[in-house]
This record gives sequence, C-alpha cells and structure tokens, in this order.
Amino acid sequence: MSEKCSHNCSSCSSNCSSRKEESLLKQPHKKSKIKKVIGVVSGKGGVGKSLTTSLLASYAQKQGLSVGIMDADITGPSIPHMFGVTERITGDEKGINTVISPSGMQMVSMNLLLDDETSPVIWRGMVISGTVMQFWTDVIWKDVDLLFIDMPPGTGDVPLTVFQSIPISGIVIVTTPQDLVKMVVEKAVNMAKIMHMPVLGLVENMSYLVCPDCGKKMEVFGHSKAEEIAAEYGIPSVAKMPLDGNISKLADAGRIEDYDASALADVFKMIEKAPSKTEQ
Repeated sequence: MSEKCSHNCSSCSSNCSSRKEESLLKQPHKKSKIKKVIGVVSGKGGVGKSLTTSLLASYAQKQGLSVGIMDADITGPSIPHMFGVTERITGDEKGINTVISPSGMQMVSMNLLLDDETSPVIWRGMVISGTVMQFWTDVIWKDVDLLFIDMPPGTGDVPLTVFQSIPISGIVIVTTPQDLVKMVVEKAVNMAKIMHMPVLGLVENMSYLVCPDCGKKMEVFGHSKAEEIAAEYGIPSVAKMPLDGNISKLADAGRIEDYDASALADVFKMIEKAPSKTEQ
C-alpha cells in the first residue's frame, strides 16, 4: 500500500498525477510594490518598440497612475534618452534604486549604469538575461501601479526569461505595415501562445503619414496589416501610430512625454482590464 500523500511535492520522488509543475516565477525585491506588469515586444528591431513603451508609459501616467519602465533591451537601451534622464543608478546592500524622470516616472536601464552611454555592452545571452532578472529581483520599485518592460526584439533569451520568471499580465506587440514585418510579428504572437501569454494589443507604428497640405492619410510603407493580424489571432485592440517627425524631435530632446499619445487609448484600456498576476 502506498503512503498517504502529504502534498509536499518537493520532498517526494513519486511521479503521480497530482504533482504540480514547478513554477519558475521569481519574487521581486522584498521592498518592491508592483500592481501590474506589461511587456512590450516586437518580432524584429527598428519598428518603434521602445518608442511605443515610452508613449504607453507616458499615457498611463497622464491617467494618474504611478508608472515604471524596465529597459530590458540591454545591448540597445534607449528609454532614458527619450525621457531626458542621465542620472546614474545608485544602490547599496539593501537593493538597487530606480532613477526618477523629471515627471516622476521610475526607470532602470543599462545606460544608467554605464559611465559612457556610448560604450557597447558585449555580453552573451545568459549574462544579459541575468541582468534583466536583477532589474526585477534587486531593484526597489516603489508603489508602481503599472510596470512596463521594454524587451529586446525577437523571441530569444530575454523574452523567454521574462515570460517564465516575471508575472506578466499580458503583452503589447509592435509592428509596421510591411509584409516582411507581418511574418515576424506572427512569430511573436505564436511565441506568446506557446507561453500562454495574453496579447492585449497590437500597435502598428509608422502606419501612415498625414499630408501637411491637404490632411490626407498616405500609407507610405504599404497598406496596413494591423486589423488583418488582429482578426486572425484574436488580438482585442489595435492602435495605428503615424509617421510623425514631431515624435523624433521630442524623443531626441528627451521630451517624449510631451507627445499626444491618445491614439493608444484603446490599447491602454485593455491593459487596464488585464488582471494583475503579481502576488503582492
């Protein structure tokens, strides 16, 4: 007769049906308080993922939320520059402190750890993934309602580590109208399905250009694929961002928060509706 089950799978060698799959989730710093985490991803680089992260974060803050940004694109960090943040990250034995933007937004980024922001980070994947996890486990995020994670493009080490180790409520996928980008976006969507990660919205960047003379919308990079992709994969919200020189000017000047990101309102509504998965 088999022994009575104690329901303590960690000390049991039996391979029974009641054994639970071990969770890979990591706890944040004990002093952190984070209500909800949202990932921003893309199938390839150059589509405006960091820009979308910045605009979503700025929009959320304007709605009265306390917002943080984790810049997980370790080898290509750009978040601090768009917010005009140059202060170095500090820390001690108690933990790592976030840097606060002029508007009060909390953030961490590899560029805020470097003496020279132009210095390359020449690291292998495991070291990069470990650094991203330290941004979660060692950084003290103070009373954050919404933490955005700006992930590197593709479906490699960092997205996989983040999906498995951080309790993300859902992701927003960024794309542009070209056919080639549609294909790589589908890779990102399929990865999210495999990882059981809800896709909350699709943001098509550089979707159109508004003629300054007649006001007509011109699809410079081809016909929009956003609704087609959203319908095919059941993505609940779509936003189309214009090709607008003013965005670049504000980002270069460190004033991205000044841009009107109301085009992202529907995507933000889905982010608000997503249930929190943080266990705090």
